[in-house]
Amino acid sequence: MTVAGASCLILTTPTIASSSALLRLPRVTCRPGPALSCPASPLTSMDVPPEVYRANVGICLADPSLTKIFSASRIDIPSTWQMPQGGIDAGEEPRAAAVRELREETGVTSADIVAEAPNWLTYDFPADVRDKLNARWGTNWKGQAQKWFLFRLTGTDDEINLMGDGPVYGETLKHFAPYLQSDPTTSS
Repeated sequence: MTVAGASCLILTTPTIASSSALLRLPRVTCRPGPALSCPASPLTSMDVPPEVYRANVGICLADPSLTKIFSASRIDIPSTWQMPQGGIDAGEEPRAAAVRELREETGVTSADIVAEAPNWLTYDFPADVRDKLNARWGTNWKGQAQKWFLFRLTGTDDEINLMGDGPVYGETLKHFAPYLQSDPTTSS
């Protein structure tokens, strides 16, 4: 896959290891724009994250057939890959935050929400990371509580733009440019 002139992201086949059944929820379409509106979630379990955790959303972006998922390389931690995620702004609903973060981190605006995790998933920051982040944010978070969303891409791969809304992705592409090649499956 070529994105923004380089193939610096991967689509992987998802592996789901769970003792419970796959979560299936009604398909919900959220449209970004000046007045973003997303229907309320039908789930009410643990509506708010625990107070000592930073509220965050995680995004699993799948291709239209739901057989491959998107992940991108992190510039700050070499050789690691991650799905899009980010903080929930004050007063922002998790679904709206997920749509916003998807757009900010990938450029994608053509996607439907397929499912939402029923609970907030929490993790504690390692002590050194916690100290660094809390100093930067002026907070005292123990870790993060994430609400995860599964999105189905309804547009094309060309919509993915790693330049995002900020300079991080441009710097990533500059760093990786010498190593990137065209997708051999699309080359002649």
